[in-house]
Amino acid sequence: MTIDLDQLRSGNRRALAKAITLAESKLDSHREQAQLVLEQLLPFTGNSIRIGITGIPGVGKSTFIETFGLHLIAQGKKVAVLAVDPSSPLAGGSILGDKTRMEELSRQEYAFIRPSPSEGALGGVAQKTRETMLLCEAAGYDVILVETVGVGQSEYEVAGMVDFFMVLMLPNAGDELQGIKRGIMELADALVINKADGESLNLAQQTKRHYENAMHLLRHTSFWSPQVLTCSAQEKNNIDTVWGMICNYYVDAVKNNYFTEKRARQNQEWMDKLLLEMLSLKLKQNPDVKKQLPVLHQKVTSGETTPFIAAKTLIDLL
Repeated sequence: MTIDLDQLRSGNRRALAKAITLAESKLDSHREQAQLVLEQLLPFTGNSIRIGITGIPGVGKSTFIETFGLHLIAQGKKVAVLAVDPSSPLAGGSILGDKTRMEELSRQEYAFIRPSPSEGALGGVAQKTRETMLLCEAAGYDVILVETVGVGQSEYEVAGMVDFFMVLMLPNAGDELQGIKRGIMELADALVINKADGESLNLAQQTKRHYENAMHLLRHTSFWSPQVLTCSAQEKNNIDTVWGMICNYYVDAVKNNYFTEKRARQNQEWMDKLLLEMLSLKLKQNPDVKKQLPVLHQKVTSGETTPFIAAKTLIDLL
C-alpha cells in the first residue's frame, strides 16, 4: 500500500485514511510499513491538543462532540475525531456508525471523523489510537478528540495518551455521585455536566455543587485544579466556556513545562506497553512454547499443576 506523504501533510483526507488503515492492519508487512511512515512523519507531529472525552452510555457524548467540534471549526481550528466503537465479544465486529451520529460535523471540510473498533482493547480505546493521533497531527489537525467507550475504571488507558481528560456527566445529583469511580475522578481534568437544559437545569446546578465538594476531597498532584462545568450540547449552551477552560489549561501547562514532561512520560509508558505485547507475541511464536502450551493448558484444567508453575515452565523455555 503506497502512502503519499506530501498529500497526507497537505491534509488530503484520502491519504490520511489510507495511512490509518495501514496502521490498523494486522499484517506484519503493513505494520512495518506503517512504522516507517510514522518515523518519517514524526517531526511534523505533536502540534495539536489531544482531548479525551468519556462518559457513561446515554450521557450524550456524540452530540457533545459534534457541537464542540462545530464550535472549534468556527474558531478556525481543524478537528479530528477518533471515535472508538465497542467490538462485539462474540462476533468481534463493530457497527462503526459514528459518522451517522455526527452528521453535520462529518460534512465539514475541516473535520475528520475516524471510527475504529476497540477490538477488546482495555481502556475503551482502540489499540492503534496513538498512531492514528500522530498521523492526524502530521495532516495538520489542531485539536484531536478521542471519544472512548464508557467502560468505567479502565479509562486509565485513554487518560494516559491525551493532554486533557474530560468526563461527561448527567444531571442526576446524589445517585450518580455514588456510582462514579474514584479512579476516574482522580484522572479527570474536568467534569462537564451535559444536558443542563429545560427541567434539568436546576438539577444540573445542584449536581455541579455535589461534584465540586467531591473534587475537594481528592488529592490532585498537578498544577491544575480540576473544574466542574455545566453545558447543553443540544442547545449549544456554555460550549465556549468548556473550550475557554481547555485553553486556560493549555496556557498553564505550557508555562509550567507540564506538557513536554507529560508527553515524554506517555511515550515511555507506550514503549513499555508495546514491549510487553511484543514479548507475548514472541513467546507464542516460539516452537517449544507452541508444543507445550496445549499440554500445560490441559494440566492446569485438570488440576495436575498450578497456573504459576505452568506459566514459569513456558517462560523458562525462552
